[in-house]
Amino acid sequence: MIDIVEVLNQIDAFVWGPVMIVFLLGTHLFMTFRTGFIQRKLPAAIKLSLSKDEGEGDISHFGALATALAATIGTGSIVGVATAILSGGPGAVFWMWLTGVFGIATKYSEVYAAIKYRVKDHNSNMLGGAMYAWQRAFTKNGKTPWWAKLGAVSFALFAAIAAIGTGSAVQSSAMTGIITSSFQNVQPWIIGLVIVVLTAAVIFGGVKFISNVCEKLVPFMAIAYAGGCIIILILNWAFVWDAVVLIFECAFTAKAAFGGAVGSGIMVALQFGCARGLFSNESGLGSAPIVAAAAKTPNPAEQALVAMTGTFWSTVVICALTGVVLVSTMLAYPDIQQEILTNPTIFTGAELASLAFAKIPLIGTPILVLGMVLFSYSTILGWSYYGSRCITYLFGKRAIVPYQIIYVIVAFLGSIGVGDIVWTISDIGNALMAIPNIIMVLLLSGLIARETKYYVYEDRLSEKDETPIPIVESK
Repeated sequence: MIDIVEVLNQIDAFVWGPVMIVFLLGTHLFMTFRTGFIQRKLPAAIKLSLSKDEGEGDISHFGALATALAATIGTGSIVGVATAILSGGPGAVFWMWLTGVFGIATKYSEVYAAIKYRVKDHNSNMLGGAMYAWQRAFTKNGKTPWWAKLGAVSFALFAAIAAIGTGSAVQSSAMTGIITSSFQNVQPWIIGLVIVVLTAAVIFGGVKFISNVCEKLVPFMAIAYAGGCIIILILNWAFVWDAVVLIFECAFTAKAAFGGAVGSGIMVALQFGCARGLFSNESGLGSAPIVAAAAKTPNPAEQALVAMTGTFWSTVVICALTGVVLVSTMLAYPDIQQEILTNPTIFTGAELASLAFAKIPLIGTPILVLGMVLFSYSTILGWSYYGSRCITYLFGKRAIVPYQIIYVIVAFLGSIGVGDIVWTISDIGNALMAIPNIIMVLLLSGLIARETKYYVYEDRLSEKDETPIPIVESK
């Protein structure tokens, strides 16, 4: 009999093997140099994210950023980090962080392309993303080449599927796992029903309703979680430096960590660090540009700068904090290592996060539960929008409601026991949607570099792009 789990793990190992890692990190590095090291504009971009909105669009600068952050600061920021440490060792945290630093340039570039080639429907709602960039950027004399159509359709299809796994099942599964690990008398199906009700109440209201909720939810949840992590690091102060040293050592050597309790080896750390890094910040994935295309902005560069701050907050800050908290806590409490060694086949990222945070008296478990519930719920909301926009591109508006119904049903199924297998499926889906998105970014890198020089480095960020935004036919 074929072992489905083993087959999925082999596929996951293949798609996230050396080729994909080189492809992803290579793009991050290439776009960093191509955009003139756009990361140095980060302080100005953070300031810009809070500025007054100008230009065409459906939602504000901050609304688009908050919705994208809602989708990125999710389970990848907590359980994803724990899973990376469990599978790839402490060194995976370094590669997650590095993926975030250089991924800022890719996030800027993919959002730039999405806004430059966005379109309107007949109700003047903005539509954008890699599928529209593929379709419009390479069309000449009214004809779109077959390979551009393939790039557009493959991205939209893989993204719609990945949204159900990454945005719905993974989030509800992780949320349920954290709650039941901390409060064992709570039944998973009850959590699932609550998730369904709270999700349906928001996502059927459209992008403006989703962004309004995310604008209020994201700042609170991020500040509360980061503050809690800082308190834990103060309590673990005697082990913090050792944790940082261990993270760097395991990133570059085959050093055994925690007595062999977790994965080790440079390639393994690199593989899981990059995979979870992409899952965490989504740079190169092509998801955030879908909502960024709805933002009010005078030109593509302005909102692209705002959007790239999302990678900084989600990975460079939140994931780094989580990684140091988990590693320092595992050093402070050796019995965690023994627990992993005792149950190596059933120990999961959610269990590691729960066990580690529970070691911190009084505040550990509440911080974890609050962070996971808010992060997971917000991610469910953000990815529902991504999936709906992709399904609209493929099948038209009539497919939105059926897709949303499936989305909330899968959220319930995720809560009642799909297990860690859903992480594997989501990893595969993320890779498949990232490939056409990254190829599009590379093909448009020359245009992005030229126009970035014009708008960003020649101080024309307030200049309006007068290119008319076309109206697409409704299906």
